[in-house]
Amino acid sequence: MTTPQKTSRFQELEKKLGFEFKNKNLLLQAFIHRSYLNEHKNFKGNSNERLEFLGDSILSLVVSRFLYEKLPQSPEGELTRLRAALVRTETLAKLAKKLSLGDYLLLSKGEEESDGRNNGSTLANTFEALVGAIYLDLQLPQTQIFLKQIILDSWQTLAKSAVSDHKSQLQEVLQKKFHQSPSYKLLETWGPDHNRKFEIAVFLEEKILGKGTGKNKQEAAQNAAKNALAGLKSQSLG
Repeated sequence: MTTPQKTSRFQELEKKLGFEFKNKNLLLQAFIHRSYLNEHKNFKGNSNERLEFLGDSILSLVVSRFLYEKLPQSPEGELTRLRAALVRTETLAKLAKKLSLGDYLLLSKGEEESDGRNNGSTLANTFEALVGAIYLDLQLPQTQIFLKQIILDSWQTLAKSAVSDHKSQLQEVLQKKFHQSPSYKLLETWGPDHNRKFEIAVFLEEKILGKGTGKNKQEAAQNAAKNALAGLKSQSLG
């Protein structure tokens, strides 16, 4: 599965991370975008989507425990708001850029041409996939060390940067008013690979609070949250 031309590049990444992978193929898999497989039918490997699924859960677990222990007097709603700020797409994309994870991605030509290496959603997903790979290869203790260095040591700064974020604002409003968190669902995708459009709706239980479109899922979700906040504000004024 290993691609020789990528070996030295991943050695550079391991130096940045401060540890080496025992299974180099797991590290490689964390950077295989699904679009790459569409153009390389003979490639004997999988995309990073399964690792992303695993990494998302591990990330939530580690951050949740950290906040639970760090803030013993904080209520559930506040812990939920802070966790959402720390694991949101924008935060993870920022951390991925700090590590230059986009430089290591294997993408299709279409994704390359549409600046996929700098796509916030793609970068956030890659960060989660990397977390999943670290967990599988080096187990939870090393994963916790990595997340402590990259997220937990600067959790307050990262949380503050989410204040102007529409998704975080909506999360806080709904927690205060209904003691519930919103959920987001992709409604539709259209357009060619280099110019995709996404429509996402934000729900409170089964009720749609707002819809939004964008050039990626991150932007569409932000616009959905923005429209939901505007709707809730008009309802309160009415």
